[in-house]
Amino acid sequence: MESVKAAIVYYSSTGTNYQLARWAEEGAKAAGAEVKVLKVPEIAPPEAIESNAAWKAHHEATKEVPEVTVDDLVWADAIVFSVPTRFGNVPGQVKQFIDTTGGAWAKGKLANKAVSAMTSAQNPHGGQEQTILQLYTTMYHWGAIIAAPGYTGEAVFAAGGNPYGTSVTVDQDGKMKENVEEAVKHQAKRTVAVAKAIKNGMQ
Repeated sequence: MESVKAAIVYYSSTGTNYQLARWAEEGAKAAGAEVKVLKVPEIAPPEAIESNAAWKAHHEATKEVPEVTVDDLVWADAIVFSVPTRFGNVPGQVKQFIDTTGGAWAKGKLANKAVSAMTSAQNPHGGQEQTILQLYTTMYHWGAIIAAPGYTGEAVFAAGGNPYGTSVTVDQDGKMKENVEEAVKHQAKRTVAVAKAIKNGMQ
């Protein structure tokens, strides 16, 4: 059987979710997947980016990362999203991209994907779970299969125990407060495993 194709799709203004995406890439590759790391296109005006030194630095540092397209989602068997929370929801950049998937959705091209999500916020109760669940609402419309981590490994507990998806708290200096690296890798491996089971079952 051909290997599972995994798309790690992230949006990150200052780097946290980019790091989560890179850890997810490691986990997915360790599970034998062919992996693409892809960023959601930035739609914020240049002056907004310029006004924040950390945002500007990260924007410049990741210019070579390819932007995600709907074709990438169609290509993938497994999709892991990593996005920050914005008032308990996904960032506008992510919603803008999701709203372009209608054509593929209407043709059934996004059904039966194994999908998982991760997030970050400045406070432990700053909307992490809600952001992940909001993203999953869209995936239900696609007909995707949600591959949440649940409590399937010790790494989940060590990272704070979010069963919906790995979440991390980030301080004012942009430093992660919890050690979530292993939880991210576990979640990515699980998503690939679920995608593989779906792919095997449908052949």
